[in-house]
Amino acid sequence: MNKKIHVLIVDDSAVVRQTLVEILSSDNDIEVIGTASDPFVAAEKIEEVIPDVITLDIEMPKMDGLTFLQKIMSQHPIPVVICSSLTTSGSETALKALEFGAVELITKPKIGTKQFLEESRIHICDVVKAASLAHLKKNSALQNIVQPKLSADVILPKSNNKSLIETTEKVVVVGASTGGTEALKVFLELLPMDSPGIVIVQHMPENFTSAFAKRLDGLCRLSIKEAENGDSVIRGRALIAPGNHHLLLKRSGARYFVEVKEGPLVSRHRPSVDVLFRSAARYAGKNAVGVIMTGMGDDGAKGMFELKEAGAFTIAQDEKTCVVFGMPQEAIKLGGVDAVMPLQNIAGKVLNQCE
Repeated sequence: MNKKIHVLIVDDSAVVRQTLVEILSSDNDIEVIGTASDPFVAAEKIEEVIPDVITLDIEMPKMDGLTFLQKIMSQHPIPVVICSSLTTSGSETALKALEFGAVELITKPKIGTKQFLEESRIHICDVVKAASLAHLKKNSALQNIVQPKLSADVILPKSNNKSLIETTEKVVVVGASTGGTEALKVFLELLPMDSPGIVIVQHMPENFTSAFAKRLDGLCRLSIKEAENGDSVIRGRALIAPGNHHLLLKRSGARYFVEVKEGPLVSRHRPSVDVLFRSAARYAGKNAVGVIMTGMGDDGAKGMFELKEAGAFTIAQDEKTCVVFGMPQEAIKLGGVDAVMPLQNIAGKVLNQCE
């Protein structure tokens, strides 16, 4: 019998604490070992029993969640899932949480929080399971009712059409999830100003990707923005899928562009890496380079296999540098990966393949 994942819930709302206890306790792999209304109570509980995962609110009395997070990561790193009410203006706070070492983020609305959490039951349990697998180091800077697991077919049917106008322009498609915010930062900072066009799916909540893109844009040599429908994929630019929308690569003649699309969850995600990779297999084929990074689950594995079948070169981040090795591992198992390598080597390999 597998050991259960021990979770400590830290939130100043009694309703949220009770709801999270009910949700997490409904999963046979998870056991809630305690709750705390503020970080000081949480610290006392951690002295008694060290949890495998902590769910943590940001806005709390006595000590805010970010300060507590920094203390945890500097003294005894424990996987932390931020569970907080975020608006567009508050997304910068969430970015800081990820920089300080939080593994994942669950957004909760300011109104109707209990209902939202109950509807997101499977997603929340999956996030906690993902967090429990995270590889952490000290001082690391590193929705809706879920329907049956759907494939990319619901957004873009698979096609064997090979009759595209010839082009030599390369395009890079990247998928990431848990731990991906910092992995993408490392990857993109290593790329030059004239890099091939890049399209990215990072599993993120709505109203969060815009701030994430702006942050990266200020750090990197190439231009980075949240994708808008019809944006051209051009050299020197990276486009990031907006939260809660699928992102597809399309082509008109020799011009690549993106389509931002609504639709059901695919592989339990929206945006889905499988959707992006399938569209790249169809419209870019051998001119694509696919990269799959750290993340929980198998989103992107089938799409990466389709990319390889279409003649694209495919790369997976290695286990040692992943926060969670799930997504790359599933892609490797399926036979869709040409090269497995440390995060810091991926940018160079991508550039080499695009020459």
